[in-house]
Amino acid sequence: MNVHVTAPGLVVLDDAAAVAAEAANRIVAELSSRPSSVLGLATGKTMRPVYGELVQAYRDGRVSFAGSTSFNLDDYVGVPMQHPASFPRFMNETLFDKVDVDRSRIFMPDGNASDLAREAAAFEAAIAAAGGIDLQLLGIGSNGHIAFNEPGSDFASRTRLVSLAASTQVANQGPFAGGETLPEFGITMGIGTILEARRIILIATGAGKATAVARAVKGPLDPACPASILRTHRDAIMLCDRAAAAGLS
Repeated sequence: MNVHVTAPGLVVLDDAAAVAAEAANRIVAELSSRPSSVLGLATGKTMRPVYGELVQAYRDGRVSFAGSTSFNLDDYVGVPMQHPASFPRFMNETLFDKVDVDRSRIFMPDGNASDLAREAAAFEAAIAAAGGIDLQLLGIGSNGHIAFNEPGSDFASRTRLVSLAASTQVANQGPFAGGETLPEFGITMGIGTILEARRIILIATGAGKATAVARAVKGPLDPACPASILRTHRDAIMLCDRAAAAGLS
């Protein structure tokens, strides 16, 4: 495996499989050194192979999730939990049902809550009560969003109700049936909340993320590319495959 550090906080690996393995190894190392770690978790196609690697590490006896606590980044508003596109269903099917996680220590913002403002405040309070997030896993949208913090999001934002960009709706439409109305809103951990994590790992794979990666790494610190603010974090790393790093010199 060839690894190239091309900028502070940026690691380029050969392919998507190598990125997933590296991200998983870093999470395994976190839990091995501190079994009670608080993890920030993400959903989406990019995360599926990462969780596959973590499940295999658990089966191989390399890691336990029993003492950990986790907070997921976001959720759709109004999507039932058993819907194929449901974020809780995704997490159960890809990770939680396959490892020794303590269900009482899983926290996900509930997009079906009757009072979303109250739900957001309770989610923030739960993160604070857990002592903050030790390691936050992130993906990046093709428009530079992190979690559901779309372009224009305040860098100091907290967990809240947000409108989803059209590009985000299109990118995530796969699990929705043809003709089904795509969700227009989400509830998301804010950028300010994300930046309080002690460590951050962002992963990006595929040519479709190349423009966003280039803007995040080389562009101005600008809410138009929410991921750009990660350059100010004291311990953030971006793991990319060659395709996602194609816009970087």
